Amino acid sequence: MYQFSYADVQTDSMADAKERERQLLTRSIDLLITAANAGRDSMQAVDALHFTNRVWTTLLEDLSSSDNALPKELRANLISIGMWLLRETEDIRQGRSDNFDGLIEVSQIIRDGIQ
Repeated sequence: MYQFSYADVQTDSMADAKERERQLLTRSIDLLITAANAGRDSMQAVDALHFTNRVWTTLLEDLSSSDNALPKELRANLISIGMWLLRETEDIRQGRSDNFDGLIEVSQIIRDGIQ
């Protein structure tokens, strides 16, 4: 019979959650790269911006939760970055920007920082 300590299960769960976050950010990045190549007014852009918006809205909800275990300062910084990403996706959607490269670069930095 297998016996696991609570700490082992919790560590596995956190590792799984981080891997899911990395996968979601990678998917968002891939969609944004495709959208950048297709153009701001393309269906690919609509899909990429919608997906990125959903990912970051969910991440922001988690970051703002009192149950989030990240240090407060890091959470605050990530919330600021997430809000910028949401504003930038809206600016692209509204035709005020075409800064896909900025969204891609920032998303890659965040994804690569998840450990």
